[in-house]
Amino acid sequence: MASSVNPTVRRRRLGQELRRLREAKGMTAEQVADRLLVSQSKISRLENGRRSISQRDVRDLCGVYEVEDDRVVDSLMQMAKDSRQQGWWHAFGDIPYSVYIGLETDAESLRVYEPQIIPGLLQTHAYAEAVITGALPESTPADIDKRVTVRTRRQDRIKDEERPLRLWAVIDEGALRRVVGGRQLMAEQLEHLVEQSHLPHVTVQVLPFHMGAHPGISGHYAILEFPDTSDSSVVYIEGVTSDLYLEKAQDVAKYSVMYEHLRAQALNVEDTRDFLTRIAKEYADGK
Repeated sequence: MASSVNPTVRRRRLGQELRRLREAKGMTAEQVADRLLVSQSKISRLENGRRSISQRDVRDLCGVYEVEDDRVVDSLMQMAKDSRQQGWWHAFGDIPYSVYIGLETDAESLRVYEPQIIPGLLQTHAYAEAVITGALPESTPADIDKRVTVRTRRQDRIKDEERPLRLWAVIDEGALRRVVGGRQLMAEQLEHLVEQSHLPHVTVQVLPFHMGAHPGISGHYAILEFPDTSDSSVVYIEGVTSDLYLEKAQDVAKYSVMYEHLRAQALNVEDTRDFLTRIAKEYADGK
């Protein structure tokens, strides 16, 4: 495989195949763990792609599942090798949400609801720096600079002419009214948001205050979909100390329905641009 293989996605695909082999054998994760003298949690992490998979792990699991076709074993072993390659984000050291970055890098489309801030993929450099500085007050300037650089690098998916990410963002009015980094900075950020909304693969809608309660009231979430139909969609929910990834079909379906309601309640694209332009002018005029 080429070195550009996304290790996060490769781990997910390998984990899904290992789960399929286990279920075909009629075994539980606990039974497999007992056979290999490992914890059940390790088997679960291998299958959900959250843990790096070694070729030895694959060999041992194929032995338990009695996989006799050498071509299947060799293919799984190669996938394990590919999954241990490093993505571009690993060059920046320990990034807490590296799993998410790996998924986003390979995703075909992303639907995001953001109640507090402008979505990361649509942030200006100055706004990103102000957000990260405010959110992580005990971080060093070097760490903040690293995080801003990673966020900027993630935006390459929006600029990619050959394989742009299809982005749909519903943003609560509260994110527009929260003054991050000063009024002039906010004016520039909202103007940038309007500019990005004109890209053919980017859709931006604002959910105004007057809509009252809505399905996204519980907070931020994102839905990622992938070009390979074998890769299940993922709902991502960001946490303070840990993140949540939902991949079960019923969970993805529930959040997808919620998102349809959000899109229906939000301002349409043209009204959103007018709304953003008006607020940007208020910031620029010092109102």
